[in-house]
Amino acid sequence: MTTELPNLSEAQFDMPTLDKLAPPVPFNHPPRILLLYGSLRERSFSRFLTEEAARILTHMGADVRIFDPRELPMTDSVPASHPKVAELRALSLWSEGQVWCSPERHGAITSVMKNQIDWIPLEVGSTRPTQGRTLAVMQVSGGSQSFNTVNTLRLLGRWMRMVTIPNQSSVPKAYEQFDEAGRMKPSAYYDRVVDVMEELFKFTLLVRERSDYLVDRYSERRDAAFKAQREAQTQAQATVDLAKI
Repeated sequence: MTTELPNLSEAQFDMPTLDKLAPPVPFNHPPRILLLYGSLRERSFSRFLTEEAARILTHMGADVRIFDPRELPMTDSVPASHPKVAELRALSLWSEGQVWCSPERHGAITSVMKNQIDWIPLEVGSTRPTQGRTLAVMQVSGGSQSFNTVNTLRLLGRWMRMVTIPNQSSVPKAYEQFDEAGRMKPSAYYDRVVDVMEELFKFTLLVRERSDYLVDRYSERRDAAFKAQREAQTQAQATVDLAKI
């Protein structure tokens, strides 16, 4: 088998090493975690589960923010300067990790959950609001245990170029798992939420200091080099044309 790579641009190719993964300046602030939930009900079990996750993360030492999806307009119905849209996007940029928790409705995530994710674009100028951030996914169900929603959230997280952790939480018959005050009762499901938040915290500590390097892609470096080369050629031709005048 030949080892030649004639189609590879060596100038843009990067050989990964452990040294390159070492953070240039270690972060000394607590991990910043944004939590989103997918229901507007007054007694919302996805909100209860999200708040329980936030308590666990806070106990671990994280800096947490929970976005309130009420009054967030439908995607593209208002300019991105709308206060709720701007708040959501600012929180996404602030975050180093995120938690997405949605009820399962008709075998999928809710429109409330999808609307929040759709308002966070894949790219804004040269900034990607979610790329390289860690993600934990959770769901609540009114009936038997299902994984449709967490699977969909994983798909969306991958599309948003996030580092989605292996563990996840799916809480069936959610109405049985929370007391009247909205606190989660002791159970194996509660223990799993602790597991998931613990794993998210660890992955965020591992990833956040070098997320820029982890998501730096050969294809994008190559495209940028081609663009710079074309611009240089255009500028050189303009200089030649000007000299002829």
